[in-house]
Amino acid sequence: MTQTGRSRELGALLRTGPFHAALRLAIKERGLTLERLRAHLRRHGVSIGLSSLSNWQHGHSRPGRADSEHVVRALEEVLHLPRLSLVTLLARSTPQRLSEHVGPLGELLAEFGETQGEHLAVLNRYDRVVLDEHGRFGNYLCRTAIRARRDGVDRFVVRYFGAEDSSSESVGLLALENCELGRVRRHPGSPVMVAELLFGQTLRAGDTWVFEYQGVSSHPGRSTEFAHAFRYHEKQYVMEVRFHPECRPARCRSYERGDLYSPKRITGDLPLNDRDGVHILVADGTSGVVGIQWEWDSDDA
Repeated sequence: MTQTGRSRELGALLRTGPFHAALRLAIKERGLTLERLRAHLRRHGVSIGLSSLSNWQHGHSRPGRADSEHVVRALEEVLHLPRLSLVTLLARSTPQRLSEHVGPLGELLAEFGETQGEHLAVLNRYDRVVLDEHGRFGNYLCRTAIRARRDGVDRFVVRYFGAEDSSSESVGLLALENCELGRVRRHPGSPVMVAELLFGQTLRAGDTWVFEYQGVSSHPGRSTEFAHAFRYHEKQYVMEVRFHPECRPARCRSYERGDLYSPKRITGDLPLNDRDGVHILVADGTSGVVGIQWEWDSDDA
């Protein structure tokens, strides 16, 4: 421990986050049970349920608008943490809503009404993209594990964008495991589709569900990128792109965007592995867009 009673691990988490990991370790190092922590908070004029404290420290939820800043400041005092350390982490980790309500995507989502954005948590998502021997998008397989944050969750709403020079009719969705296809809406002027995946049963708060679906495309042109947008907190996200051994790209790079329509920012080069694939992994993703793009040799075009 340091002179302030904090370990190096906790000091690092207080600088980098995520919020829930820093809170959990701070509680552990303070030697408090959640019941004792709740009693200390009560003496600071703060009343919080044990379930809320448990959810906060495990990343199932986080203090929201109803839990004003004085609650998090009280936690800092009780846990003997630097002033505003948790407040700053929380502000940094609070998801920023993507601009989904504008453009073609917004038009389609308006038909769906409530899309459960804050009613479920994504625990794990894995996207595996496969390209064919001509460099065309064959399909992508998505396997997702979620936890319901409230009673009544029974579906997942998928947003799907095709190639810029294609139409919405060129993209499709197949329900594979633990889900069935519900409503499907395609935009008439853009390669955008929104679809429901129905679980076939209703989850209660705290229940988990694992489902799998496949995205398909009939666009005849070569693919050059794949991207994923974070609509809410995802504990772990993996994107893998596999190329055909007879059609390997000249270069692969990872990128990110602030939202759906912001310019790209290149974040690194991705060398192909021995299986002709590349991947990226994001822990505790909360907002923005991440993606992988690749370039083809001009001689192969």
